[in-house]
Amino acid sequence: MTAQEKRPITLNEAIDLGIKNSKQLKNSQAKIEEATASLKEALNNQLPDAKLSASYLWLSNANVDMKLKSNNPGGGGGTTPTISRAGYAIANASVPVFAGGRIRYGIEASRFLEEATRLDADNNKEEVIQNTIEAFVNLYKAKSSVSLVQENLAEAQQRVKDFSNLEKNGLLPRNDLLSAQLQASNFELGLLDAENNWKLANVSVNILLGLPENLELVPDSSMIDQNFSVKTLDDYLQTAYTNRKDLAALDLRKKASESAIRSAKGEYYPSLAVSGGYIAADIPEVITITNALNIGVGVSYNIGSLWKTKAKVQQAEARAKQAAIGESQLNDDIRLDVNHAYLNFLSSQKKIEVYEKAVEQAIENYRIVKNKHDNNLETTTDLLDANTKQLLERMNLIFAKAEAVVAYNKLLQAAGLLEEKTKQQ
Repeated sequence: MTAQEKRPITLNEAIDLGIKNSKQLKNSQAKIEEATASLKEALNNQLPDAKLSASYLWLSNANVDMKLKSNNPGGGGGTTPTISRAGYAIANASVPVFAGGRIRYGIEASRFLEEATRLDADNNKEEVIQNTIEAFVNLYKAKSSVSLVQENLAEAQQRVKDFSNLEKNGLLPRNDLLSAQLQASNFELGLLDAENNWKLANVSVNILLGLPENLELVPDSSMIDQNFSVKTLDDYLQTAYTNRKDLAALDLRKKASESAIRSAKGEYYPSLAVSGGYIAADIPEVITITNALNIGVGVSYNIGSLWKTKAKVQQAEARAKQAAIGESQLNDDIRLDVNHAYLNFLSSQKKIEVYEKAVEQAIENYRIVKNKHDNNLETTTDLLDANTKQLLERMNLIFAKAEAVVAYNKLLQAAGLLEEKTKQQ
């Protein structure tokens, strides 16, 4: 990857790119647009319905018997006209006045669902932020592993050179040289694995952030040195119940289902509408109608609703029950989520303390063993083991600090604070 273009990147830059290029968030925006369109559709139910129809007909051998009273006492004497064509046009409009609450509660339910969809998008944004943080930290860990193994490989290769000179001069047993060479070979194999992991992590982050796959990212290491300000567990629990977007979205869906029940029950009632219209007709040699305006009030009632609506109401009530149960389950999940995240963070901090001491001990142990080995008081095997132990403890410390960043942000996500915290940075 050394020939590739390099780009230094901070955690905040990665989060911004992750949000900007997230396909998940683009899909969330499409769902918001769909919910907004559904709300507009519900609002449109308040508007007048207008219809216009017109026809022009050609008739064949139409038999016409005009049943009209005549003023001629002698009876008819006129001829019946031949009708070969007729035309008419009808325009009417109706404005709903009362529909049993179906329109009102339908709008209310749609509005709740639109707001819930927006909250879903906010919740998805927090997921995207957390996923970006985890991917960035994995990239940092992979890069750090490569650097540490390269450093130890260089030291091991230098040791092989030194031991080779000593072995040539008869100052070192050959098996000690072979042990040093074996350690160097193991570090080479470890470096291959570390580099593969790094390349894969680099491609993964590039795809996640919408960057070219062959771009080499150089993650900023300052993120692992941040000081974390942590509140009590109860504080995070209370904050979660107030700030969690998924809980707020579920509450809105519960309200929408309650409105849907009232809307379904509205089908038990008749509908009332004010209507008006215009009629024009022309049957040549028979009748011409113009300016036939009409206005009135219409009442309609579907008698079938008496036995059909009950099932619809039961379905709406079942959905409301599901929403209520889901809300209760989510409250339990949030409590578990926050407790788990809080304990994980405390554990990550404790691990850092332990590994810091372990690194100090491993470095001091290696120094002592090396001095003894130089004075022929320790075996080469002990020296190599001490060197490997030092590498492992240094790697453990770096990983622990990086994972503490993930654990802290996971706690913020569980409490519904992740997006807010990211905006402040």
